[in-house]
Amino acid sequence: MNHKFEKLASLGAGDFQHLHGSLETHLKGTESLLAEWGADETLRTAGLFHAAYGTAGFDEQMVSLARRGEIAAVIGKDAEALVYLYCACDRDAVYPRFGKSSSVRFRNRFNDTEFEMSVDQMTRFCELTAANELELVCASDQFKQQYGQGLFDLFETMNDYLSPQARAAYQKALAEFA
Repeated sequence: MNHKFEKLASLGAGDFQHLHGSLETHLKGTESLLAEWGADETLRTAGLFHAAYGTAGFDEQMVSLARRGEIAAVIGKDAEALVYLYCACDRDAVYPRFGKSSSVRFRNRFNDTEFEMSVDQMTRFCELTAANELELVCASDQFKQQYGQGLFDLFETMNDYLSPQARAAYQKALAEFA
């Protein structure tokens, strides 16, 4: 087992149920997709920890925001910053902003602040979003049928920020919604 994930598991991650099984299985599946796509260590690690502080779609926090420093010490400052960004995203506000202009204003659901995302932040955020959602699509036909069209449309707006591997993966997994 990944030694970094052992630390997350010791904080209780494996105890949570997720949409279609354990959260641990989902987190590992997300990291695995990112690895298949050739993501760097920072992005793969963020994939493994991407729900640490809860997300707009999964509100249970595995780790308190007060423990950000502890998580950063385990996974690295850059990976933790990406995990925080992912968990803090107000999806209802941010997702519709993709595809409208070359920049995207990010809305933080934890503190109600907004800022302009850098290209690197948008690229990493979109890649992590695609891996997270496609792991769920591959795990459940019910999830795919319920959310597939919306996800396909979202990924189309994020297309410029996705790797060729992520683009190919969503286009294949969600071909029926094209």
